[in-house]
Amino acid sequence: MNTPETNQVINLSAREVFQSPAVKSFIIANSALYIGLMLQAATLGKHVYDITGRALDIGWLGFAEFLPIALLVFVTGSVADRYNRRRVAVLAMLGEFACALALVGYSLTNPTNVLPIFVIAVFYGTSRAFVSPAMRSIGPMIAPENGLPQMVAMYSTVWTGAMIIGPAMSGFLYAAAPWIAYATAAGLIALGIMLISRIKLKIISDQPAKTEKPTLHSAMEGLRFIKRTPILLAAISLDLFAVLFGGAIALLPVIAKDQLLVGDVAYGWLRAAAGIGAASTAALLAFKPIRRHVGRAMLIAVGVFGAGTIVLGLTHNYWVAFFAVMILSAGDMISVFVRGAIVPLVTPDDKRGRVSAVENVFIGATNELGAFESGAMSQVVGVQATVIGGGIATLGIVGIWWFKFKQLRNIDTFDELTQ
Repeated sequence: MNTPETNQVINLSAREVFQSPAVKSFIIANSALYIGLMLQAATLGKHVYDITGRALDIGWLGFAEFLPIALLVFVTGSVADRYNRRRVAVLAMLGEFACALALVGYSLTNPTNVLPIFVIAVFYGTSRAFVSPAMRSIGPMIAPENGLPQMVAMYSTVWTGAMIIGPAMSGFLYAAAPWIAYATAAGLIALGIMLISRIKLKIISDQPAKTEKPTLHSAMEGLRFIKRTPILLAAISLDLFAVLFGGAIALLPVIAKDQLLVGDVAYGWLRAAAGIGAASTAALLAFKPIRRHVGRAMLIAVGVFGAGTIVLGLTHNYWVAFFAVMILSAGDMISVFVRGAIVPLVTPDDKRGRVSAVENVFIGATNELGAFESGAMSQVVGVQATVIGGGIATLGIVGIWWFKFKQLRNIDTFDELTQ
């Protein structure tokens, strides 16, 4: 009988997981990195809108980041599976650092044209395409045995904490000068790179030999594996459509300036509200993770995300909008937590990089595609109608998935996924 051992694993605390030197280094390194990236992201959207005054250009910014991630999806995951994941991540993050420096230089010219920013965004998206699957695959390699759900929650706490600090810093730094915001982001990214490069990875015994070269056939195995694994297909596709339709966060520069009538600093805090809601939820999940009815929890959480999006679209009150962003981000974080535990638990290590790369396009990169969709729709029907309609569509997707994918809805505990 393995019940006592299983119970001990379930009760493993976040503090015990964090005491692992590799986990501690990984979490601290990502704190610096993601604060820099979130600071840069919040600044970029605001900067582009201030230059052109068109919501559509925020959409084009998202599309510029999305395109290389989508085109390279089958290459990047295979690279993460076949080569040293830390080295791949560090090299790609150096590309992100170079893009931040390019933004510093261009912003010093007092730009009136956003095309160079779009070009930089393409290179940033290319770097990010390699970073995400490599970093996502490092987590299971350094987590203590059966401590992955707690580590996912801590990683999410870092990410969402960065969503608070980065945008809040952006509001103040952007008000001083855009180049100051970009330069601060570059410094934080550089610090993250130095810390990540010092992490030592343990070798997983069933990891395949690195002599096999990446091919299109092997790279597409990630997509094929998702298609033939109903739970993975359901979890990833649910978040895909929710992110695609619920692109309200990308439109926050427009909502803040034209709908709520507030300035740069208030915009920074509105953007930070997403991090406040998500980080508080992630912190709660780190110390009290969801143990039962995890599939239903994911579906309900996406429904909360949709409802919060509708409220954001309806209100003209800054504080109502602030709390709506907090609530929708809290729902999103619960969904991220559940999916973040499901995907590695049901994916063999030799396929994690490729599955993560596909997931990155379907979820992470779809944030940018959702930004493009929202920006384009807002040009046709207006920002409010776009945001409200996206929230309604998200609720519709939840209803369909509830009945269509019983495998996801009926997941009770994470442990049953490893049996």
